[in-house]
Amino acid sequence: MAVAPSRQPDHDENEIERIHAEADSSPRTHETLKHDDAFAVVDTHGDVGAFGNHVDGFFFNDTRYLSRLELLIARHSPLLLGSTLDSKDLQLCCDLTNTDVFAEGTLWLHKDVVHVFRTTYVREASLRQRLVFTNHSNVDLMLPVSLIFDADFADIFEVRGMRREKRGSVKRVVDAPNAVRFVYSGLDNVVRQTTIHIDPEPASLKETSAFFHLHIPAKQSKRVFITASAGTDRKQPPCSYVKGLRDAHRAQRRIELKAASIRVSNSELDQVLSRALADLRLLVTETEDGPYPYAGTPWYSTTFGRDALITALQVLWLDPSIARGVLRRLARYQAVEHDAAADAQPGKILHEMRNGEMAALREIPFGLYYGSVDSTPLFVALAGAYVGVTGDTKILNELWPAILKALEWIDGPGDPDGDGFVEYARETEAGLANQGWKDSHDSVFHSDGSLAQGPLALVEVQGYVYAAKIAAARIAEILEHRELAENLRTQAAALQQKFEREFWSPEIGTYAIALDGAKKRVAIRSSNAGHMLSTGMASPDRASSVVQQMLSPGFFSGWGIRTIATTEARYNPMSYHNGSIWPHDNAMIGAGFARYGQTERIEPIFDGLLDAALKMSQGRLPELFCGFRRRPGRAPILYPVACSPQAWASGAMLHMVSSLMGLEIDGALRTITLRSPRLPLRAGEIEVRNIRAGEGSADFVLRRHHGVVTIDVTNCRGGAKVVMA
Repeated sequence: MAVAPSRQPDHDENEIERIHAEADSSPRTHETLKHDDAFAVVDTHGDVGAFGNHVDGFFFNDTRYLSRLELLIARHSPLLLGSTLDSKDLQLCCDLTNTDVFAEGTLWLHKDVVHVFRTTYVREASLRQRLVFTNHSNVDLMLPVSLIFDADFADIFEVRGMRREKRGSVKRVVDAPNAVRFVYSGLDNVVRQTTIHIDPEPASLKETSAFFHLHIPAKQSKRVFITASAGTDRKQPPCSYVKGLRDAHRAQRRIELKAASIRVSNSELDQVLSRALADLRLLVTETEDGPYPYAGTPWYSTTFGRDALITALQVLWLDPSIARGVLRRLARYQAVEHDAAADAQPGKILHEMRNGEMAALREIPFGLYYGSVDSTPLFVALAGAYVGVTGDTKILNELWPAILKALEWIDGPGDPDGDGFVEYARETEAGLANQGWKDSHDSVFHSDGSLAQGPLALVEVQGYVYAAKIAAARIAEILEHRELAENLRTQAAALQQKFEREFWSPEIGTYAIALDGAKKRVAIRSSNAGHMLSTGMASPDRASSVVQQMLSPGFFSGWGIRTIATTEARYNPMSYHNGSIWPHDNAMIGAGFARYGQTERIEPIFDGLLDAALKMSQGRLPELFCGFRRRPGRAPILYPVACSPQAWASGAMLHMVSSLMGLEIDGALRTITLRSPRLPLRAGEIEVRNIRAGEGSADFVLRRHHGVVTIDVTNCRGGAKVVMA
């Protein structure tokens, strides 16, 4: 209930900063919104950069185009009632209310009189906000509202904590009574701009703040719209808030209709899978080469090779168009010459791409950076898997030159000593020391804890090379290069035999994580060995030993399989790679179990990850979490700076479902095979619609009946067939 004031509180715009500094400085949680190359990190109030949250912002092409956007009501930050990210990851909805407001020692406005419904989304390189102020009192209000905004144009690596000796300059200009423009002249000679449009026109507008006197009659509402557009000086915002949001929903619906869908009768599992699909669609960016899953937000919202290749493999059964986009984009950026600073050699597939000022100036080496040892064989393996599922042989003429160059790198610069194993060593100190998926500096070590010295040949990478040569042989046969196909199969068989001799470590009962520069086994128990099973390279008897070890208490925490066993010298459940749990790693291990006919052993991993997801915000699995043992009544312990959402973490449960189903797709024969499928008790029934096999597609439902999994094929189109084996 409003109290009739003797006079309204004074408003001094110069006081805003002081008042803000005196406010509650407690940290807020954050959500990420994304569309294509733009994303925003916004707190649960809908603010950006409030209370010294220096990692917030609206980003475009690795630059922060908006570093602050804060709402004040009568000089005070509003109180949070609730905040929700919608089920499609498109819009953040925040419910706020006012605090008690005093004027000359008199209570002028009771708290909880004004409700603010603040919604935010990102679309077409713009951050859009709508604020709906509703007066729930029985008297009219003249509400003082302030918006504070700024743009620092920090490179994303600056935001992450890197210091720079010099920066460009920012100019702030009030362009119109409702528009402010920020112009950054970078050291790379690129001019970057942010334009802020405000509707309706505020009572006053300065370079970094706007002030409104909102007249809100009793029981009525007023709206304010804000648009921050990156890289433009256009005089008007791109479109209305409602139209932009409607277009976003329609675009997402079109994407959904093209892909297969999955529905589970268990509501909890269905929630987790739905969130995973929404997160993947959020992270997929429409590039000139097709849809491409960016690795993760906030720090890795860009083109990564390894991450996208694995993500595409995870969801190939649901949406093959992602794999096609990944293959085309990585083929286009395949290295053509040697560049030591970028760890590039001809034929090598990209690790990371950056578009910011620091990359352009080579203050960081990641403009086009090739420091991953596994992207190249994974590229070839994905090409084979994609053609196998889709029967799309037309793309082979486009990809074949890149595949041949990748094979040349595998047998040439990727194996500099010619011993048959692909290995890595960075060429400069600026490059990554470790270049497998476990790329932290201490992730490859001997049993005494000493760091392994390179060049290093990783266990899973040899599996990727094996899979690549098998895949390339199939492609060569399709293209009628029969002699090459036979040579590739011979090479794969020789690699498999040598791998068994050199990597198996009887003393630890599993495969070594690597061979070091002296060709000595790095004999520690790691998840890498389980990860490698997905390639089919291990002998069946040794694969069984690896499976058994992966489920032992030293590895399996109850939430998932740790990256390193608890018995190893550098085990630390809070580390990035030496004892933590990575969902994608677990999913690859599960695929390996299925590859060797041990589908039933996937269930405890599946149950553990499902329980972990249900304990986490919005049912979302993050990039990784800590590897502490599961205890009754306790949630999994989060890793503080894990990306969330993150592409291959989002794909993990979807990948695991396909492994449990024993799913195999032959696009040429238009056949979908479910080999010894398992249906966890808690899953209920699983319905899959529009799953494609070449030019055909099908719908089916899996059920458990008296302990036996049955299938009901509800529709087949284009000559597709579904069989159980």
